[in-house]
Amino acid sequence: MKILVLHGPNLNLFGRREPHIYGTTTLAEINEKLATLARELDVELETLQSNHEGALIDKLHEYIDSAQGALLNPAGLTQHGVPLHDAIKAMPFPVLEIHMSNIAAREPWRSHSIISPAVKATIQGLGWRSYTAGLRALVDLLREQ
Repeated sequence: MKILVLHGPNLNLFGRREPHIYGTTTLAEINEKLATLARELDVELETLQSNHEGALIDKLHEYIDSAQGALLNPAGLTQHGVPLHDAIKAMPFPVLEIHMSNIAAREPWRSHSIISPAVKATIQGLGWRSYTAGLRALVDLLREQ
């Protein structure tokens, strides 16, 4: 089973960017936690971080026929990523939206996600655990199918 893990703009700065909101765990550490969990769950991950919406869309397109699901932290594209929204809707597999912070408890403009209507579910507010909770949930969903 192949799962995409897509990290949006500025997430390469995890560990440095607003640690009072996102914590001190780096993106490399999150990816390692996911890789360890993926081995336990016997799934394969394909991971990409990009500051460019098109690169995230291209990765979804590339794996349209070979991935079984995806985790996506759209970051700053959450409120404005119409092309990303449309690409998610075109995927034949479930996509889970991941956020480290609880976007509903932050600035009012952050609480609206243009991505949420296109995904199976959203997991947020658990810090780096949002990713591992998302991977566990996605694999469970896929194995039930």
